[in-house]
Amino acid sequence: MTFSKMTTLTAIATVMTASAALADCGIASGRVAILSNDFPALQALAQGAMECASATVEVTANQTTTHRDLQVAALTANPAEYTSAVVANSSIVPLLNDGLIRPLDDLIAQYAPDLPALNRITIDGKTMAVAFMANAQHLFVRQDVLDQIGAEAPTTYEAVLEVLAAIRDAGIMQHPFAMNTGSGWNLGEEFVNLYLGFGGALFEPGTANPTINNETGLATLEMLAALNAYANPDFLTFDSNATQALWEGGEIAVGYMWGSRGGAILDNENSTPEIVAATKLMGAPTVAGGVLPASTLWWDGFTIAANIPDEDAAATFQALMHGLRPEVITANNDAAVWLMEGFTPGAPALGVTATAQAGALPYPMVPYAGLMHTALGNELAQFLQGQESAEQALADVEAAYLAAAREQGFVQ
Repeated sequence: MTFSKMTTLTAIATVMTASAALADCGIASGRVAILSNDFPALQALAQGAMECASATVEVTANQTTTHRDLQVAALTANPAEYTSAVVANSSIVPLLNDGLIRPLDDLIAQYAPDLPALNRITIDGKTMAVAFMANAQHLFVRQDVLDQIGAEAPTTYEAVLEVLAAIRDAGIMQHPFAMNTGSGWNLGEEFVNLYLGFGGALFEPGTANPTINNETGLATLEMLAALNAYANPDFLTFDSNATQALWEGGEIAVGYMWGSRGGAILDNENSTPEIVAATKLMGAPTVAGGVLPASTLWWDGFTIAANIPDEDAAATFQALMHGLRPEVITANNDAAVWLMEGFTPGAPALGVTATAQAGALPYPMVPYAGLMHTALGNELAQFLQGQESAEQALADVEAAYLAAAREQGFVQ
């Protein structure tokens, strides 16, 4: 069933009674209206939630690629047009800023008390979303190349550098490494991943004041430069398409890439059977003795609207959790990297799953994070090209961010 436009299922009383609904989902009454993107994993969620429809429970789903354009206005209405918006790290921010979604702690305590901490997206001490699927960047390694140099698969960035040096010294590859360091968004993302792995914080707690121009920032830039000394000189053009092509072409042996590329890399197309067989997906490495992966978790999850009756909020929470029950996850196992019970990660999902389970931090969910990301992506290339010092690069990032943040009123 594809929910590309508004679909309404209202059970006919003569077919399904309220008591039957109670037996299926435990919902006596209420309205459930879901707004989300439109792809197979979310279609499975919506279809599962639809099973809770009854004579007293109405369930609707609007699944559209324009969901982000609709969500603020739709949830601002009172009552809100939708009882739930399915969001990601970035799309939750406008809903948080305008107070359009409610804390879920009471609903979790009543209906899902055993929900793991991994699924609870907590902001200022309150659970504001339930994350159910994820993506992250992590290591891809060539086991056959590791065997040639007699090395174990690296789990830290320091070990990655040792492996890369050994590969080059053995004459196997001159440029054995790649990550998505294209100037702009990709480069900004790689800094954030490493910086958080070093234990850094982008902003002073509770403020939009930047905290990247420091020793941790310098260490992050030094590691970025050290890694990319083993990359092709045009690494500032690399995006996901480029790094995937390098991998499939056998030009690199260690890559730091998005887990969502795993399926395409392992699909026996555009590569050789030998490369596919030797490809190993691992969790993101740690750095500088840290315990958290040097990566950020990009999740999709559901929220519950603030401007709806409590009855509808309860019905919506229960219906969505029904749509995420283990049977649904197992039946749609390969549709996503699920964070829910019932998921068995296949080979393409092993890296993201390991990264998530190791405690990778969610990408920062504050409205000014995008301004910092833009400043990083725009201002770090000159340092990596050897045209300015790390100190100057960080000063440039800070100045660019502060100018944008002041213009938008985040800092004085």
